[in-house]
Amino acid sequence: MAGYSLKEIYGEAAQAQAKRFAKAEEGYCEFFGEKDGSFRYFSAPGRSEVGGNHTDHNNGLVLAAGVSLDVIAVVKQTDDDIITVKSEGYDADSVSLTQLDVNKDEYNTSAALIRGVAAGFLKNSLKIGGFKAYTTSNVLKGSGLSSSAAFEVLIGTILSGLYNGGSVSPVKIAQIAQYAENEYFGKPSGLMDQMASSVGGFITIDFKDTAAPVINEIRFDLAKSGYSLCIVDTKGSHADLTPEYAAIPKEMKSVAEFFGKKVLREISKDQLIENLAMVRASCGDRAVLRALHYFDENERVPQLAKALSEGNLNEFFRLIKRSGASSYKYLQNIYAASQPTQQGLSVALYLAENILGDDGAYRVHGGGFAGTIQAFVPENKLDSFTAAMENAFGKGSCYVLSVRPIGGAEIERNT
Repeated sequence: MAGYSLKEIYGEAAQAQAKRFAKAEEGYCEFFGEKDGSFRYFSAPGRSEVGGNHTDHNNGLVLAAGVSLDVIAVVKQTDDDIITVKSEGYDADSVSLTQLDVNKDEYNTSAALIRGVAAGFLKNSLKIGGFKAYTTSNVLKGSGLSSSAAFEVLIGTILSGLYNGGSVSPVKIAQIAQYAENEYFGKPSGLMDQMASSVGGFITIDFKDTAAPVINEIRFDLAKSGYSLCIVDTKGSHADLTPEYAAIPKEMKSVAEFFGKKVLREISKDQLIENLAMVRASCGDRAVLRALHYFDENERVPQLAKALSEGNLNEFFRLIKRSGASSYKYLQNIYAASQPTQQGLSVALYLAENILGDDGAYRVHGGGFAGTIQAFVPENKLDSFTAAMENAFGKGSCYVLSVRPIGGAEIERNT
């Protein structure tokens, strides 16, 4: 399977990205002590969740997009059973493919993700083998753009390209990546992050059947709309927040369990409202509010997709703000209840509302509690928006992105 050209992946930034790959080649040669230039090249993008905040883990609907920040790899296939990955700025990880059992001592490490993806390939009767890789990433950790999912998808895309002729589907790679994060990394994530990174572009994903999620692409050129997609990094730390993230799917599922079901997708909002007093008594009010958020988000995603596909930006932005308000009031993932003095997302949302008013949209981005907000900013307010955010959160905290049309991919640098 032929790879994509730099132009297809990066558009007008292709020349700058060629220099980035060349620098990564130098990093490979320096670290591994090799000068042979027979490399292969791979990339996986970060992702932006546009609608459907915290719905995927209960088999809901999401609207997401691959973005122009990515993790890239310079790779050589080896004839042993060792995967060695050197990520710029970090120690190298070496994983033996003869030892693919879950190792709880590896939780929250890159080695765990590599081991988990390899194990997932074997579990799905796919081929695996050794390789050496040097990676660099501009998908910042904790940015809400899902650097871990991009890394998982990258490893899966490499294994697909080297040992399976590039035949493993983006959906299957995403499912294996989620398996690695859940079972080997120790994080109970949904499937949205991995799917958006693996597939790319604007997409809606219906997770009613997680074994065969329904994916629809939406063709919309944001760059030509007069608006930019901005991600603001409030520099909040995700350290010690895993219990906060884990509580959301747990509480949502507790409401489903009240009705004898596993996930909220198996019940209706009407069922919940009709039995509200009993569910409140059994599950608690926060679980009830989070469940109500879930149902409303599922209704919003098709509306968002319709507005975007029709180019109705006024309606699209109205729905984005409704989604953000629901996350703030009902999902309650804007700041951690355990850390009430740290509310960077609330500060960023206030600034966005103050600057944008009725023009554009803003909302929490990704998992929440710390990290980033997302905003759609008109060109005539981009400078003032960026200046205000950088004044509050530091220089370089506001990222102006584009939507990448292609997900995880092998790249032919000479095309």
